[in-house]
Amino acid sequence: MAPYIFMEKEGIHIIDLNKTVVKIDEAADVMKQLAYSGRKILFVATKKQAKDIVADQAKAVDMPYITERWAGGMLTNFPTIRKAVKKMNNIDKMKSDGTYETLAKRERLQIDRQKAKLEKNLGSIKDLNRLPSALFIVDVQKEMNAVKEANRLNIPVIAMVDTCCDPTNIDYVIPANDDSAKSIQLITTRLCQAIQEGLDERKLEKDKETADDDKNGRRYADGESEMEEGAAVMANRRVRPRRGADRPVEAPKAEEPVAEPQSEEAPKAEETK
Repeated sequence: MAPYIFMEKEGIHIIDLNKTVVKIDEAADVMKQLAYSGRKILFVATKKQAKDIVADQAKAVDMPYITERWAGGMLTNFPTIRKAVKKMNNIDKMKSDGTYETLAKRERLQIDRQKAKLEKNLGSIKDLNRLPSALFIVDVQKEMNAVKEANRLNIPVIAMVDTCCDPTNIDYVIPANDDSAKSIQLITTRLCQAIQEGLDERKLEKDKETADDDKNGRRYADGESEMEEGAAVMANRRVRPRRGADRPVEAPKAEEPVAEPQSEEAPKAEETK
């Protein structure tokens, strides 16, 4: 973290805030582009002073988050995690269709406990149908397993990195104090604002495309209706007969045979005899 440290005073390293601002803007641009393209960013913060802040900000922009415990294989063994999420959804389905009420009391208690456990650990990622496109982590030292799994799957990592941490495996480093709730609140809010901007731009573009499609559809429908009206007018129009169309048509006269002239050479032959 030496490049991001401004000075050392009484054994305390002071972070260069100018570099922090630059790195926040860089990370915000990346998150905005990911949100604009419709991808998901997983927020990870399990430390006490960060979990509530991160959970509120992630909910506001409809992004998945982990604030209780990082389950081993959350990324590298994602299909198994999805099975657990499907199991939780099946329990909700049982409660909605009345199957839950037909079970014995003991079975219902077991299902409730299982549902509460799954909801606590995986309830915030139940809408995550595929691997996230990026991770935002608070305190990379505490969330070392998440960083390792993301690096193994080549998933970009955006993280708040304190002076006591190693930024080598972090793709987008934000040098900041990850123990301060105010610092976490400030940075998380700025990044979520960028995500919201990307989502708004994506929504506007979709609305514009829908409006253009509707406009083209109306033009096509209007053209078809005009053609149908023209065809109906032509079908109902009375066509006048041409002049002389009612007169009887005379049959062509047969040509008289023309008599061929007699040859004069025959009498001359008789005279010679």
